[in-house]
Amino acid sequence: MQSSDSTTQAEFHHVDFEVAPGIVLGIRYLRGEMVSTVAAAPVVFDDKNSFLIRIDTADVGLGTEVLNHLMNEYVFAYRGAPLRNLTFSVVGSQLRQRGILHKGVDIPFELTATLSVTPDGLIRVHPTSLKICSLDGTGLMRALRIELSDLIDLSKAKGAAVRGNDLVLDPNRLLPPPMIRGRLVGVRAANGQLIQSFGRDTAARSSATPVALTPPDHGAPNYMYFRGGTLRFGKLAMLGADMQIIDLDPSTPFAFNLDRYQQQLVAGYSKTGFDLSLRVFMPDYSVTSMSEIATP
Repeated sequence: MQSSDSTTQAEFHHVDFEVAPGIVLGIRYLRGEMVSTVAAAPVVFDDKNSFLIRIDTADVGLGTEVLNHLMNEYVFAYRGAPLRNLTFSVVGSQLRQRGILHKGVDIPFELTATLSVTPDGLIRVHPTSLKICSLDGTGLMRALRIELSDLIDLSKAKGAAVRGNDLVLDPNRLLPPPMIRGRLVGVRAANGQLIQSFGRDTAARSSATPVALTPPDHGAPNYMYFRGGTLRFGKLAMLGADMQIIDLDPSTPFAFNLDRYQQQLVAGYSKTGFDLSLRVFMPDYSVTSMSEIATP
């Protein structure tokens, strides 16, 4: 059971949240909680394994370059992986995947698929076209009476499996830490992204109705807001957290890097309100020089 100190309400607006090199979550909106993975302990920003993000509602996009990094360097980054050199693109409303299938020998393939959500909240990638060595793989598999599950074994992959002819992805296991927990209710391919929509899953939440959040600067377009519980970051701890991290450049989504946030913190500035709320103004993580930041 989590204590009030180990759970912090969270709300993100227009944040490109980089959890690992090249793996960026394009968060249009997220409402949820940050929960310590250690009972009665606070959330620690400096330790990605110390907390999980429990999503109430969210829209999160993964660009095709992000999918390339995610699949090649995390999901299938193990010895003997049957898939490698994967690249992704969006074609209309479908997702296209090219790469190498290793089945004794290296076999180039191209798979085009529709996306949907399974009843258990997983991403179903259903092939509409499969080319193997530039040949019609769908017809070949039908003639041989085999399915995709007969060709590849994904038992060692992180968050990926095969069911019949479908590739199935688990959004709660697909990403590196911090862990994500949420109920997927929609998925689509559009504008060069795989876009996931999360909805309410009251059985997995610590409270049935989330507390309404009102950040100190409610007019800021790009921000992360944390309310309640205890947050630790660097050598500091905030009790009864009331902290809004605001993008210094609102013209683009706020690029926040969990591994480099201290550099962003040093390059920015903060203001304390009369109610002891804290507004932290940060540059995007690509900006590292103090000379590039306009001080107040």
